[in-house]
Amino acid sequence: MAWALRDPRVTSVLVGASSAAQLESYVAAVDRLGFTEDELAALDRSAKEADVLA
Repeated sequence: MAWALRDPRVTSVLVGASSAAQLESYVAAVDRLGFTEDELAALDRSAKEADVLA
């Protein structure tokens, strides 16, 4: 979720939580929007491999 929210083109992220703890984890993600270049490269690579990112 934090990876998607760090992109200024993204205005919202829809999530489905199956527990209160999972929802709290999602909400906490907004406190960690900064990524290192290596982290972004790894996330982007994984997203491309899964056809999530063109």
